[in-house]
Amino acid sequence: MTDASSDQRGWFSRLTQGLTRTSKQMTEQVVSVFTKVKLDQAALDQLEDLLIEADLGPQAAGRVAEAFGRSRFGREATESEIKESLAEAIAAELAPHQGRFQPLYTVHKPYVVLFVGVNGSGKTTTLGKIAADLKRRGAKVMIAAGDTFRAAAIEQLKVWGERAGVPVVAKHIGADAAGLAYEAFEQARAEQIDVLLIDTAGRLQNKSALMDELAKVVRVLKKLDPSAPHETLLVLDATVGRNALSQMEAFDRTAGVTGVVMTKLDGTARGGVLIPVAEAAQAPIKLIGVGESIDDLQPFDARGFARSLVGLEAE
Repeated sequence: MTDASSDQRGWFSRLTQGLTRTSKQMTEQVVSVFTKVKLDQAALDQLEDLLIEADLGPQAAGRVAEAFGRSRFGREATESEIKESLAEAIAAELAPHQGRFQPLYTVHKPYVVLFVGVNGSGKTTTLGKIAADLKRRGAKVMIAAGDTFRAAAIEQLKVWGERAGVPVVAKHIGADAAGLAYEAFEQARAEQIDVLLIDTAGRLQNKSALMDELAKVVRVLKKLDPSAPHETLLVLDATVGRNALSQMEAFDRTAGVTGVVMTKLDGTARGGVLIPVAEAAQAPIKLIGVGESIDDLQPFDARGFARSLVGLEAE
């Protein structure tokens, strides 16, 4: 997750490639309808329908179509002009929902980051990627394997920890997750750790007992530091589409989500779902992922995402 310009260009190239299914479905149809014709209201209505099919949601689709119409109405346009105008309209929707994940620029030490989300969202992998990146940037990092229900999650984090040279606090299957989080926080303080990353069980949002356990984890952390957790990242899988909205609401109620991570944007033809998720969330989109490597998780950039979504390279 570096900000170097050459790496960013490479990232945008991977993002554009990852979003090919979405951009192909959306822009091919849009371009075929609007190239070399004067844009009228009927065409704008058709554009709105195409955007809804890409999972932008009816409200955002209506606003994007309207903004697109303001820039192009009554005029003919080339394929490039159409894509540029569409990207600008989508970027304007997303820009207010762009956030930054900056665990190293804080007065809190350790800076406690809680990861929440359902099984299969990419939560544990996201935590591992962040741990490796922070370690690479010189931070002292610790991982707490708080998903005590799944042996695979614990082993996965141990592999990430070993690979990155980061200590992992773990217990046996079925251990009390809140107790583990408390002990990890105490240990991180004693060892002057910069960032403590805490995994949690991939609980289904409609399982009240598991959500209660998550609330307990939050409570015990606050006993050690009333401001903890300092960040609660909700990891959402883009391939589930608009079902991500219900997950977001449930986790926010329980854990006070401060940032959203959208993963697997390369695995869906409906990457536009990030737009209604961003607009419904109380918290900003902070990171997005389009692959399995560490560098495929990057800070969310509204303009870059919008350009990739319509098949354009970064500027």
